[in-house]
Amino acid sequence: MARMTLAIHPALYTIHSFSADTPIPAEVFQQPMYFIGKTKEEVSVVVPSTLKLNSLEQEDDWRCLEVLGPLGFSMTGILANVSGTLADEDISIFAISTFDTDYILVKSNTLIATVKALKKKNYQIIDYPN
Repeated sequence: MARMTLAIHPALYTIHSFSADTPIPAEVFQQPMYFIGKTKEEVSVVVPSTLKLNSLEQEDDWRCLEVLGPLGFSMTGILANVSGTLADEDISIFAISTFDTDYILVKSNTLIATVKALKKKNYQIIDYPN
């Protein structure tokens, strides 16, 4: 399998947790990038850290690496290979998948180690194109 290119987004992100019945704050939808996941137990929201939200819990200081796509549904093992590479280095991730691609969030203090580990496995790492 040819190795993929991952682009590092310049922004810091925060992961928020809300109760399942909490309405999504309108400001979330004005962000250049956001992710929302809802289950019967909770709502998770990922937004740029510049947006302050009144959530039950939050995890600050995440960096985002985007697997440059689009990726077809027939492509298998992409997220598994990236996450496995980082797990081997004890780097925790928060993974998000969309229709077109995957996003891997890592704590900002692990970004250098993340890039080093991925490059060692022949992934190309670039800055996110403007």
